[in-house]
Amino acid sequence: MDAFWIILTGSLVAVCCAMVGSFLVLKGMTMVGDAISHAVLPGIALAFLLSGSRDTLPMLIGAGAVGMLSAFLIETLSRRGGLQADASIGVTFTWLFALGVMIITYYAGNVDLDQDCVLYGEIAYVPLDMWTLESGAEMGPRAVWMMGGVFAAVLGIILLFFKELKLTTFDPQFAAALGIAPLLWHYVLMGCVSLTTVAAFESVGAIIVVALFVVPPATAYLFTHNLRSMLWISSALGISCAVGGYYLAVAIDGSIAGAMAVVAGAEFVLAVLFAPEGGVVTKLLKRENEEPEFLKGEVLKA
Repeated sequence: MDAFWIILTGSLVAVCCAMVGSFLVLKGMTMVGDAISHAVLPGIALAFLLSGSRDTLPMLIGAGAVGMLSAFLIETLSRRGGLQADASIGVTFTWLFALGVMIITYYAGNVDLDQDCVLYGEIAYVPLDMWTLESGAEMGPRAVWMMGGVFAAVLGIILLFFKELKLTTFDPQFAAALGIAPLLWHYVLMGCVSLTTVAAFESVGAIIVVALFVVPPATAYLFTHNLRSMLWISSALGISCAVGGYYLAVAIDGSIAGAMAVVAGAEFVLAVLFAPEGGVVTKLLKRENEEPEFLKGEVLKA
């Protein structure tokens, strides 16, 4: 049963990351997930200091607030500060992450909080944190319920506002001409990134979240340029990473989250080699099967 809960949690995280990450890949903002995953550290530390508790709710509130702040800073530095997008991302996440490390270091004697718990996580511990009712009935791991709620929220936003997200992703100017505010939907997307990152770091860690934000959508993009198909394919690839990563970790007795990232990378390499249109091996095979130009339309004479 523990394997089921671990795979289910990993699959929920992977699908949430894949759906949101597809838009990030298309917008050329894949490193925003990395920035937010590191930038939430001061929010977690401050939430602990203010609440005196390591309960999930204050941690989510603190990390979510700083995650949205980081998205705002990235956008402001890029649009009004004259910086390129990658530079604004680098400045924001390094500054906020360093601030979080300093806060934790300064209060190391009083605060039982380690940045390792945020960055690495351990999905194998998911079955140990069960949600138990007052009647004694066990409802399953808290992480499953939390990620299930995030999955429902992200899926609902994408289904309800697919047109707005699609237009602002591909052509913000045209969307603005239609009366759709690109900046508003940018922050909606960043809110989804923050929500997914903050909810997932406790169970799988922020580093694997970054991998799932980028690799399955990038792999899906090699198979299709249709957004709907990309969402489906990236979600399926994310689930296969969760399943394959778990059994790979069991086989080698290694990190489950790390194994999931390894499987994601292996899928990307296979896509680069064998994608139907742009795969390296596929192109070579097509060239070998093509008739040479000088023979087209001609008949060889004895």
